[in-house]
Amino acid sequence: MSLSELKIIANRIRRRDLRAVFEAGAGHIGGEMSVTDILTALYFAVLNVDPDAPLDPNRDRLILSKGHTALALYITLSERGFIPKDEISTYFRPHSRLNGHPDRTKVPGVETNTGPLGHGLPVGVGMAKAAKLSNAAWRTFVITGDGEMQEGSNWEAIMAAAQFKLDNLTLIIDHNRLQQGAWLAETNNIAPLAPKLEAFGWAVEEIDGHDMAAICNAMSPQSMVVGKPKCVVAHTKKGQGISFMTDNVAWHHKVPNAEQVELGMAELEAAAKSKELVQ
Repeated sequence: MSLSELKIIANRIRRRDLRAVFEAGAGHIGGEMSVTDILTALYFAVLNVDPDAPLDPNRDRLILSKGHTALALYITLSERGFIPKDEISTYFRPHSRLNGHPDRTKVPGVETNTGPLGHGLPVGVGMAKAAKLSNAAWRTFVITGDGEMQEGSNWEAIMAAAQFKLDNLTLIIDHNRLQQGAWLAETNNIAPLAPKLEAFGWAVEEIDGHDMAAICNAMSPQSMVVGKPKCVVAHTKKGQGISFMTDNVAWHHKVPNAEQVELGMAELEAAAKSKELVQ
């Protein structure tokens, strides 16, 4: 798939996310917008997955540890064919399987339940170790938020991954510099992240998390370093794609009103028609 096609899909996911948050009256739209390009690149250019065989033992595994941004994952899964596109309209409704956090027992393509921050990477380390023990070729990817990296369980997992030489494991940190209620720097500033991961024995690459080519290149098999787990520090912006949401902490889980939806949709639709998007 070409880079322009990936950008078009990411734009479409953002537009559906904006509408879905408004319709449901719930969601974590700021972080959903920041992680959308990463999810798009993974599902349409990187991961070896098959919507018709979601439990194929040879599939790659993706864990969205920042599970509060589940809506972006659901929409990506619907675009990839794991669930019907029209099911997105049931998000957060009673009896819907599209809950506020992903549930592996309900939604095809979800590898593990997430929501309590700091749990996804330890699970991913276990998955990657299991692949090594069985001499399997599949890879494990974990997406965390940067605020989530304040959790001690992540650093225990980071140590274990280096000790086990899990070069089949890739951690992607959605480094949008904001967490619930405040800037990362105002809370418990763990930046810069790259030198810390390197000190723990990881191969680390820093990228623009909205540059589709950079995302795909950083997660390609050719980017792997033998004997080292890989960390991609993806510099992103909360609310990416919608000007009044960008880098605005209020949009961690704020719901837009009808006028704001119209404004945001106009910006995203204009971007969809721009030369930059289709190049």
